[in-house]
Amino acid sequence: MASEANMADETNNNEATELVGDHVETVDVSKHPDPSIPVTDLSLADIERRQSHPVPWAVFIVAVLAAIIAPYWLGRSLAVGHTQWLITHLNLFTPRGVAFVSWTVTLTTFTGLGLAVVESRNWLWRIVFVVGLAAEQFIAGLSLLKLNFWYSTYVVYGDSARLPNAANLGIIAAGVGVAVYAVVWVGLLILIKKDSPLNVLTRSWASFILFFAIETVALFIVLFGGLLTAV
Repeated sequence: MASEANMADETNNNEATELVGDHVETVDVSKHPDPSIPVTDLSLADIERRQSHPVPWAVFIVAVLAAIIAPYWLGRSLAVGHTQWLITHLNLFTPRGVAFVSWTVTLTTFTGLGLAVVESRNWLWRIVFVVGLAAEQFIAGLSLLKLNFWYSTYVVYGDSARLPNAANLGIIAAGVGVAVYAVVWVGLLILIKKDSPLNVLTRSWASFILFFAIETVALFIVLFGGLLTAV
């Protein structure tokens, strides 16, 4: 009985007596940790269903669709129905200023989308994305954005078409910047090996620096590359 008690004490002290070769020795044994997941009758599907939060996601999707449709329709309606009023107020700005504003709004939209993907648990960036998207679509509606926008803007705005054209160029510059960044980023991920010193270029902070650098180049091309006078 005493030997059994001793063995019990040894087991509680994270030790055990066992036969090693031809000798009896006391060895250390691992102690099973306490369970970190509480006992529950829920299945894995039930747990995932509780964590999915479908209602907020449904609201977010509806908000994105509304931000795409309603502001563009409102801006286009103002452009067609209140053209002279718009021209009077738009003439307070320069083409470069209008291009910079539309580029900034579009850049904010893409930035919010990117951070919403990276920080998927933070709804702040989803809100930034929706608000930026609504503002970008409103500007696109005012400037009648489409592939051959310069024809539409000239028909509606006449000699003042340079201002909506500048807004369209700002939006397009930001979009082209995102496309170029995506190609360069994917190329870096494919070409650079994990043990290469250049792998630092694939870090998240380097990714953001690269993104804003490409977007800045795209903006400068629009502002100082002669595009504002070409359309």
